[in-house]
Amino acid sequence: MDNTINITLKVWRQRGPKEPGKFETYELKNISTESSFLEMLDVLNEQLVQKHEEPVVFDHDCREGICGMCSLYINGQPHGKDAAVTTCQLHMRRFNDGDTITIEPWRSAGFPIIRDLMVDRTAFDKIMQAGGYVSVNTGGIPDANAIAIAKPIADEAMDAASCIGCGACVAACKNGSAMLFVSAKVSQLALLPQGKVEAAKRVKAMIAKMDELGFGNCTNTGACEAECPKSVSISNIARLNREYLCAKFKD
Repeated sequence: MDNTINITLKVWRQRGPKEPGKFETYELKNISTESSFLEMLDVLNEQLVQKHEEPVVFDHDCREGICGMCSLYINGQPHGKDAAVTTCQLHMRRFNDGDTITIEPWRSAGFPIIRDLMVDRTAFDKIMQAGGYVSVNTGGIPDANAIAIAKPIADEAMDAASCIGCGACVAACKNGSAMLFVSAKVSQLALLPQGKVEAAKRVKAMIAKMDELGFGNCTNTGACEAECPKSVSISNIARLNREYLCAKFKD
């Protein structure tokens, strides 16, 4: 049985944020179906370098679905057609011999293109710096059972904390909204006693920074949850809205 395929790639190439971009077409032969999508891009870049051409710039780090850096549109879907996976976890066995694969960077005003397939996602860092932390002195490390937290609440907090900040939610949203990301980061702290002290300050600051950075509004289409590689629930957005309203009422 042949475990290789021949594919055609249409890759977005753009030399800089203010430069015009366009799709370039590349033919790849004998790509192993057991290789990951990023390994396939490595093969493409090796061939380009051998031809003394500029390799394709794309983000990657852990290649284990943890860091969230592998931010790519693949055939119009963030991270590709597999559910609940990042681009680095997508394998070439999900494609057929002769397929044409279109690869683009995130398309969002909040994530300007740096070069080719790499975008600037520091907007998420700025939102986190606005309030996604606990700064109060909570004392020494308590015994694991010293603070009673119901398991369903702890599970919800952990589910929210699974967000890796990849930006697929923004890329999938027709409004370019960052509400799923912000709500996950607010929820993971709002659900726990350590995070309740600064809850009102946190949610107001993070939403204000999100709006300042130009992200769109949420209209509850659910595309963010559908494309999230960690299946973060949009129920967190409802919690974010409740937290925000409560904070404004306190004002």
